[in-house]
Amino acid sequence: MTGWRRSSSPRPSRTSWVRAVCMSTAVAAAGTSLVTGCGVFPGGTGGSREPVTVMTFAPIDTRTTNMPGMPAMAKAYARWAKANGGLDGHELRVITCNEENTPSGAATCARRAVKEGAVAVVGSYSQHGDAFMAPLEAAGIPFIGGYGISEEEFSSYLSYPVNGGQAALLAGNGQQLADVCGKVSLVRPNSLAGDELPGLLNAGLAQGNGRESTDILAAEDATDFTAQAKQARKKADGLTGSGTASGSESESDDRPGCVTAALGDRTETFVDSFRRLPEDNRKIRISSVVGSVGQPLIDRTGGRNGPLEGAYITGWYPDAADPRWGEMQKVIRAHAFGDNLIDSADAGVQTTWIGYTVLKTAIKSLNTDEITPSKIARALDDGVRVPTGGLTPTLRWDYDDMLGAPGFPRIVNRGVTFQVVRDGRLVAQKPGFVDVSKTLSKSASEG
Repeated sequence: MTGWRRSSSPRPSRTSWVRAVCMSTAVAAAGTSLVTGCGVFPGGTGGSREPVTVMTFAPIDTRTTNMPGMPAMAKAYARWAKANGGLDGHELRVITCNEENTPSGAATCARRAVKEGAVAVVGSYSQHGDAFMAPLEAAGIPFIGGYGISEEEFSSYLSYPVNGGQAALLAGNGQQLADVCGKVSLVRPNSLAGDELPGLLNAGLAQGNGRESTDILAAEDATDFTAQAKQARKKADGLTGSGTASGSESESDDRPGCVTAALGDRTETFVDSFRRLPEDNRKIRISSVVGSVGQPLIDRTGGRNGPLEGAYITGWYPDAADPRWGEMQKVIRAHAFGDNLIDSADAGVQTTWIGYTVLKTAIKSLNTDEITPSKIARALDDGVRVPTGGLTPTLRWDYDDMLGAPGFPRIVNRGVTFQVVRDGRLVAQKPGFVDVSKTLSKSASEG
């Protein structure tokens, strides 16, 4: 959609125009009992309400991680909103932007959001928080429900994260693996965002009987990970040693080794390289986080007969088969028009849905004809509670709800889910959410 931007010069408001048309029609229709086509935007509460423009940006068609499902989901949500009377009577206009996985691309998208008069940026992905948050902060535009990949999403006073980001996933993955894996190898991007991952994973491992992981770096845009796969399997060999030592070391050696791959889109390339390694007798299990591994990847790599069978996966939300995703799936079926960019099992699509749920709740709480960035930010700062139907704990960004840990002060959702690949399907390993607050705080204090 094209964006709507307020003009700096005086002009009649949409409300005034509608009223004028209605009055003229009423005069022409004098003597009749009904005047149609006037009054409100469908679903409004009386009187026309100003449209609301927002932006969703994400990298598309780049050599590294791509998230085309996020802007596609935003467009589907806008069509759903139009069919249901808007958001509290406000027409929702969504601008999308290709962030290009570059600082300049992220900054360009943010500046466009300002230029187009966006009242918020919702459900977006970028690891270049320093590039996009500065323009948004200068314009007072809130950033709602980012993917959780950049530091600024958890520190900016105008950011309202809906999950604990990569930090919570890696901390949770460590907790998930702590008591089931012997040695752990972490294969992760050689990037600023990737540099934070080893400490988080190790903090989680330390919550149980786990030992520190081996850190294995990989280029973000690599097309082959054979060298990293060999190194990861060797370092994660859970059978190293005689197996006759006493105490915890013997228990550790008896457990399988685990390889955690957190490479975003490139995790598929890593899994392909891993499964091509010569067979041996070592017991090695692959592990990862949602966003790097999902049901489509499991299917493409052989399902129950593939290398991901038995893999431990940490997520932010319930697994994709959970009935709590029913409403989102209905919207996709009715308003995505077969758009194959939208996969309901994709964590980016899910995060975008929750981000727009926050926007809808904030706008409804305001109950006003004109929505501005400052009004939305103030509503969220004042403690608006956002139920998500059990997809997350109820979200609220009041001061007392925030984690407050160095590096992650604005995290309000500290829950993760433990999942496992069983018979080729990604299912819950244990019910409910696991709180990673202590692990995040420990990692922050040690970092």
